[in-house]
Amino acid sequence: MLRVVTELVGSGEQVTAIVNPASRHYERIGELGAHVLGVRVVSEALLRRAGIDAKDGQPSHARALVLLDNDDVHNVHTALTARDMDPDLRIVVQMVNPRLGAQLHSLLGDCVVISGPSLAAPAFVSDALEDDELTWLDLGGRRLVAGQADLIREPHLAVLADTTSSATPELLPIDSTDPTGDIVLGTGVRSVWRTKDVRRAGWLMAMRDVFDRRVRRIAAVMAFLVFVGTLLTHYIANIDWLRALYLALGAVTSAGIEDDRFSDAEPWAKVAGVVVQLTGIVLMALLTAVVVDSLIGARLSRVIGGVRGRPRNHVVVCGLGTVGARVLEILAERGVAVVGVEHDEDAPGVQTAHRLRIPVVIGDSSNEETLRSAGVQRAQSVLAITNGDITNLESAMVVRDLNPEARITMRMFDHDLAQRVERRLGLGHSRSVSMLVAPAIAAAVANRRSQVTVPAGRRVLLLTEVTVEPGSVASGLRLGEVSEDGGLLVLARQSGTAWDWSPSPSKVLRAGDKIAVAGTRSGLARLLLATRAHHG
Repeated sequence: MLRVVTELVGSGEQVTAIVNPASRHYERIGELGAHVLGVRVVSEALLRRAGIDAKDGQPSHARALVLLDNDDVHNVHTALTARDMDPDLRIVVQMVNPRLGAQLHSLLGDCVVISGPSLAAPAFVSDALEDDELTWLDLGGRRLVAGQADLIREPHLAVLADTTSSATPELLPIDSTDPTGDIVLGTGVRSVWRTKDVRRAGWLMAMRDVFDRRVRRIAAVMAFLVFVGTLLTHYIANIDWLRALYLALGAVTSAGIEDDRFSDAEPWAKVAGVVVQLTGIVLMALLTAVVVDSLIGARLSRVIGGVRGRPRNHVVVCGLGTVGARVLEILAERGVAVVGVEHDEDAPGVQTAHRLRIPVVIGDSSNEETLRSAGVQRAQSVLAITNGDITNLESAMVVRDLNPEARITMRMFDHDLAQRVERRLGLGHSRSVSMLVAPAIAAAVANRRSQVTVPAGRRVLLLTEVTVEPGSVASGLRLGEVSEDGGLLVLARQSGTAWDWSPSPSKVLRAGDKIAVAGTRSGLARLLLATRAHHG
């Protein structure tokens, strides 16, 4: 919340923040200039106090409502309450569950859903893979990536530029029937960074861990007793070897001694048999306890999902929360060998890792043995992205000791601490999820047009969405008339709620339509002028 309030106040917005008084940022938010309401539970009465009070056809004093609770259910409940209070209120919701977020439009109507993990994860992946030349963006209802054609998975949605033909790049070729270029737009990337897969431990390795040294020692004692019992039974009772082995096994494993000839043995032999049998009972109980303890202590999901062998040049992701889960999905899509580290077996990323068959080491990521189990001493990159700054810092320091060559990226909320750590300790890059998400939330609140810059040689292209206003020049034009060679390219058109990513150039624009475009600064400026309503 602190980052979002900072961004909104810096944009000149009047902000009323509803903050839990126990929050460590309570006082800091007030110092930023926001009006703070310190409460633990958000109610309808509290929303009215905050300015959401539309009545008699008059709009609320509040222009927008931003919901940043980590609990999706609370966010949805509050959003529905606010929508009942003001049907026209602009609602911006940060959702953890992307599937639930996709359904919010049917519940709330006009709302903006922000997914922190989806916005932040690509930045962490780019740090890990050192592929800063790729630009991730949300455009036209899709998650897209722009960059070098040899990195973008086919089919390409559009050719943005050709920077190889001459010193001056050719931008947005649309007149050619088959445009070619080296800067393109697509939905995913190729597996060009692929390393040798890291295999999970599996059942064979699991059994090795369950039957540890304690089990082997107990089994050795039992085998010794069976050996001695077999010798004594054979020579004392004059029983053949196989029968003697059977009787010895029965005695040691507490299965019983059943043989008439043994009942005629000397008293000392009977006493010895009873002692062996009692010892076997104790050993069997001890063996059972040790095996059960190994299963409980190791946890089956930990043992089966652990790392097999000695992986090299892989990426280690420490912290498999919602952001970590998305990072795993992107890395798996890229074909990158990856190992996860997480202390909570029920974390979202652990389930994602199991689904993607990615090895996971269950343990504290700041513990040296845990990191060794993940193979950080041979890793190419390490992402320390747990929810705790100190844990991430400790993990990075341990990784630096084990592998000075590894590329380290930390997730840190405290901006001042991050700067000092980078400057003094040289532990690599640091990023804040809230700082990555806050600008998008602020833009959604102000209903500003968000745009993404894509470099093309010495020039840049802007990708954004533009709405056709009633009474504008663009209303009534065909899409082919809007696009201009080298200046503007219409990528997709939204009419109603659906986006068409293969729009016909003969389609006519209507008031209220939204188009996704790529353009130069001048080309985009001309489009904005054409789509604005003309008064008088």
